Amino acid sequence: MKIAIIGYGKMGKTIERIAKERGHEIVSVIDSENLNDFDSPAFASADVAIEFSTPATACDNYVKAFSKGVAVVSGTTGWIDRMEEIKAVCNEKNGAFFYSSNFSIGVNLFFELNKHLAKLMNKFSQYDVSINEIHHIHKLDHPSGTAITLANGILDNLDRKNAWTETEDGDDKLKIYHQRIGEVPGTHTVCYKSAVDSIKIEHEAFSREGFALGAVIAAEWMCGKKGCYSMEDMLNFKDL
Repeated sequence: MKIAIIGYGKMGKTIERIAKERGHEIVSVIDSENLNDFDSPAFASADVAIEFSTPATACDNYVKAFSKGVAVVSGTTGWIDRMEEIKAVCNEKNGAFFYSSNFSIGVNLFFELNKHLAKLMNKFSQYDVSINEIHHIHKLDHPSGTAITLANGILDNLDRKNAWTETEDGDDKLKIYHQRIGEVPGTHTVCYKSAVDSIKIEHEAFSREGFALGAVIAAEWMCGKKGCYSMEDMLNFKDL
């Protein structure tokens, strides 16, 4: 498979290495210094572009790729308020788009566990819930896309919470806390706390390897597809 990489930071470099180890060809690497390469024959020859850039540039990158007929797999966070717009452009261009706030297989298992626990906790109103996420100091957005996905999983399944917040207090609000420490790849904790005890589920990433491998696997899965997809589509938890 021919792969283009958009965003050549630490994640982009890890994706490049893993893709090559799995037998794929990297035909184009685009970063902030060579944006004109979106118009190159090399980029247009790609079967799929794997995109990890910044919240400010991600949507433009998607549109440029769709216009060249290149499928996109993206893990950039901080832009999802424009998701419906991007899906509409993808469909208009007869393109293919795969988005996940986190490509780790372990994190996506964690997402499913989080939803199930939220359903169970509907019966136990004495427990309040919060989310804490920790990332490296280079991460620009907060809360993390993964924390927002966890929050939405709780909001969809726990009746007593109706919105997530970083600042407000209130029984109907789900509080998300964030920390930026050193080079931490990512730790997410969901905590249910009562007056007498607490229940916690946590995912801790040890490196970027799991994220990068998941993105490459998603690119392989996307080959030949049209439309918009997520990790839920690829992992198909509904059949478990």
